Order: sequence, then C-alpha cells, then structure tokens
Amino acid sequence: MTAIALFGAGGKMGYRLAKNLKGSRFDVRHVEVGDAGKARLKNDLAIDCVPADAALDGAEVVILAVPDTAIGKVAAGIVDKLKPGTMVVALDAAAPFAGHLPQREDLTYFVTHPCHPPIFNDETEMQAKKDHFGGLFAKQHIVSALMQGPEGAYTLGEEIAKIIWAPVMRSHRVTVEQMAMLEPGLSETVCASLLVVMRQAMDECVSRGVPPEAARDFLLGHMNVLGAVIFKEVDGVFSDACNKAIEFGIPALMRDDWKKVFEPQEIAASIQRIT
Repeated sequence: MTAIALFGAGGKMGYRLAKNLKGSRFDVRHVEVGDAGKARLKNDLAIDCVPADAALDGAEVVILAVPDTAIGKVAAGIVDKLKPGTMVVALDAAAPFAGHLPQREDLTYFVTHPCHPPIFNDETEMQAKKDHFGGLFAKQHIVSALMQGPEGAYTLGEEIAKIIWAPVMRSHRVTVEQMAMLEPGLSETVCASLLVVMRQAMDECVSRGVPPEAARDFLLGHMNVLGAVIFKEVDGVFSDACNKAIEFGIPALMRDDWKKVFEPQEIAASIQRIT
C-alpha cells in the first residue's frame, strides 16, 4: 500500500484532501501543527495526527497542503528525510515556479490544481450547486504537471490528484509554466480583477440610484447569457447594439498592452509577490 504523508492535513485545503483520501487505497499519515486542525480531523473524520518524522518513515508520497508562503520552509525542513524517488506533491504552481522546492534530482515533483466547478454545469443536487469551490460534491476539471521525475510517475500523481479533487471530470496535463500562466495570470490577475471591476460597476449603478437587488439581478443574469455566448456554451450571437457597446467599451476599460500580464517576467513578478 502506497504511503502518503499529508502535511497541513487540518487546514482549509488539507481537510478536504484528508476527507477525500479517507477510504482510498493509500496509507495516509496526517501531519498538522495546529490544535484546532487536529481537533477538526479527530472530531469530524476520526483521524489522529502523527509527528512529521513518523509520517515520513517509509512514505512514498508527500503532499504539501500548506500556504504558498510556507511551502519552501516546510519542504526545506523535510527534504533530507526523503528517500530517493519520493514524490512531493504541491497544490499550486506558485512556489514550484518560484524555485522554492529544494534542489534534489532524485525526487519527483508533481503539481496539481483544481479548475473548480464550471459556471455552466449539469448539477441538479443543491449540495453540488452550492459547492462553488469543488472537492466535496460538485464535479470539476483539474490540471496537473510533472515538474521533474520519471515519466511513469505521472500516472501515480494523476491518480492521487483525481482522488483529492474528486469528483473529477476532465484531467488536463500541462507544464508548471503553463499552470502559472493559468494562475495567477488568467484566473487572478485577469479574471478576478475584471470581476472586481464588474462589482464596482454594479455598486456605481447603485450609488446613482438603481435599487441594489435590481442591479445585482440584472448583472448576474447578463453575465450568464453573455458568458454562454462568448464561451460558446450556446450557439448565439450578440445584437448590433451589444457589439457596438463592446467595440467602444474595451478601449475605454482596457489598456492596449494589457496582455503583457502573460509575459514570463510579469508572471514571475506576480508569483514573487504571492510567495
């Protein structure tokens, strides 16, 4: 039975992983330093935590379910205790991309991250509809990368990824560099920023007299139909008026050089700020 040492098992992310790994074919050893996290694992999942050294004894996989800012420190503290061939799994590309994983060519580094449940889905159960993050009830896609290690190790990494992010639909293989382009580049620098602007625009309408519920309902409804057309979820086209608004709206809202956020140096700078 493959042994997994799960660091940060009682945290927000680690708890979800611990729950999904429970009952799998893996022998999971849970490591958590916080008393609240330990209590949560014990009370909710009947899981007892073990010291780091005990978890690493014979472990073939180490999952670092810790914040980006702590990955480098945690990894440096355990790297000398890992046997050759051990797979280290990171749950975000930021720290690996920034070079925070220790230099050891005999280790396998695998990075995986959820796409989160898509806006357009076929969920019918309320629990799934309300699982916006994923990893509990709603189906989601995932991305994974084999940063270093033998090609055959990808199969094991993807198996673990499909369990910890379950239920999973599509599993995409990318590089660490591509994953960093997706996050923080696409998902945070671009998408999150534009969503904040949309919220600010809604608030501006409210400040100018539109009833708050009317403004919110109008915006979210139009996000649904406009998104369905733009992302080809439906076979539709915009009206001439909408196309004209887009033609004048994009130059008014966006800098001409906004796509530079995807340049390697910009991605690196963004990740440096994160980590």
